[in-house]
Amino acid sequence: MKKSLLVILSAVFMILLAACGSSDSGSGDEETTTIKVGASSTPHAEILKEAQPILEKEGVNLEIEEYQDYVLPNDDLESGDLDANYFQHIPYLETSNADTGYDLISLGAVHLEPMGVYSKNIAKVDDIKDGTEVIMGRNVSEQGRILSIFQEAGLIKIKDGVEPVDATLDDIADNPKNLKFSMDVDPAFLPDTYESEEDALVVINTNYALQAGLTPSEDALILEGTDSPYGNIVAARADDKDNEALQKLMDVLHSDEIKKFIEDNYDGAILPVDK
Repeated sequence: MKKSLLVILSAVFMILLAACGSSDSGSGDEETTTIKVGASSTPHAEILKEAQPILEKEGVNLEIEEYQDYVLPNDDLESGDLDANYFQHIPYLETSNADTGYDLISLGAVHLEPMGVYSKNIAKVDDIKDGTEVIMGRNVSEQGRILSIFQEAGLIKIKDGVEPVDATLDDIADNPKNLKFSMDVDPAFLPDTYESEEDALVVINTNYALQAGLTPSEDALILEGTDSPYGNIVAARADDKDNEALQKLMDVLHSDEIKKFIEDNYDGAILPVDK
């Protein structure tokens, strides 16, 4: 009887030890929060990878999901597959929310990618011929941005009273070179269009230009000014606006270390934003 009791007590003691070990391990896990962020491969995912070890010291495990399109990241954020995404600017987010009914918000801008106008055969603005085709991505939210670039270059004039950010092709008041604007190409394929349509003007988002080996500051015929309102943001669901782990993410992305990484690695094609 005593021997049986001893065996039982020994078993209970071992169970208690195991429970204590599990508690310690669980306590450690609770100190680390995992967040999953969707991002375009270049430069967004690259910037996030630089932030990973800094965040780890803050108790945040950052998982990065890379995307090659501009639709799925918001769909996956809304569905809960992501905790945040990093690929878009506020005008695009607002258009996406209006089209889908999503309630996604900006946690802040991280960097600006100056959009560029490229051409294989046109070397300078003065060489642009009458009737030249301007090929742009099919994102409606980019129209005002692109038209603003052409207005700044003196190639068109937007109607009086129309805010450039809200302008559409119908708001072009003056087009002295009779530029023919078309927006039938998916943004990811614009670099291929640039290679094949040698006499056209092709407007390419900087992330896709970089992936294609283009250097915006050197290869762009026209480059967007630094006063652009189109900074790339981190987006989240509205319910997560005060999420502590996401706030730590933003603090790191606005840190001196990440700003220096952006300045040192992208030759002015990517500019850090602190807002």
